[in-house]
Amino acid sequence: MTFAFTGRFPTRRPRRLRRDDFTRRLVREHRLAADDLIYPVFVLDGTRREEPVASLPGIARKSIDRLLHDAELCASLGVPALALFPVVPRDLKSDDAAQAWHPEGLVPRTVRAIKERFPALGVITDIALDPYTSHGQDGLVDGTGYVLNDETVAALVKQALAHAEAGVDIVAPSDMMDGRVGALREALDADGRAHVRILAYSAKYASSFYGPFRDAVGSASSLAGGSKHTYQMDPANSDEALWETFMDIDEGADMLMVKPGLPYLDIVRRVKDTFGLPTAVYQVSGEYAMLKAASANGWLDERACVLESLLSMKRAGADAILSYFALEAAKWLQQERR
Repeated sequence: MTFAFTGRFPTRRPRRLRRDDFTRRLVREHRLAADDLIYPVFVLDGTRREEPVASLPGIARKSIDRLLHDAELCASLGVPALALFPVVPRDLKSDDAAQAWHPEGLVPRTVRAIKERFPALGVITDIALDPYTSHGQDGLVDGTGYVLNDETVAALVKQALAHAEAGVDIVAPSDMMDGRVGALREALDADGRAHVRILAYSAKYASSFYGPFRDAVGSASSLAGGSKHTYQMDPANSDEALWETFMDIDEGADMLMVKPGLPYLDIVRRVKDTFGLPTAVYQVSGEYAMLKAASANGWLDERACVLESLLSMKRAGADAILSYFALEAAKWLQQERR
């Protein structure tokens, strides 16, 4: 866009359209709605269980029966989907992550329970091994601790097929192994699951903002200070994100994901402008925790800052936003419409 100076300043006065609420609403370029949100939830085994996550105020790990209440809230508030993340007991973690594809594992049972009660609510499952590995990495490792690519992809295929058998709508590979999207698409199609969509974490960075999430799923202690830099992206890189995204599209991804959110909105914009596919962004646990902490101390207006940060993601090009604020934001947006 270019601007030519006419010498007639101030003939154009942009503030005229900011004067009243009605004109601001008429010319607003982007709008945030409950339709844009996905609610990430943490599920654990048992019944009538609810464990608050200290580093994520307001968020708790919940057993399936309690999680169904969150699913009901999503449906009533117009939030289209939730994303499941399992909390796996230490005695079920292993080097080979075999619990990840157990047909009666925690995730398949949760998928079935939600789809039985709320068939129209979208259910997204995480395809990655870190909740199930004794070492906390997203894949299988060799004797030196290096994460093996092709062996991990084979395990991810088994995991995705188990989730598809349970009735999941969308599988979301978040592992960042090379070639996993193509392998998942081929396996799902061969199994008669062509309708199962793939939301690819195409640009997932080795970020420092994931700490509270790892606390929530119990992978932080397993990882024990280990690094994921050999497979997640370097935060310094931008062009690489486009190559990663291109390969996922070429392999059959239906939707794309950038993670984290606010520190990577330039990546969201580049991905959306370059490819034009449905693009999601994850407002990660660290972003949530920072906003919660600042609000609790009275330093920020929580509602105003949360909605502004979510709107910034829409403005950057996101079609969908995973956020732990999803239910609160949906309620606030509902109140604004009244």
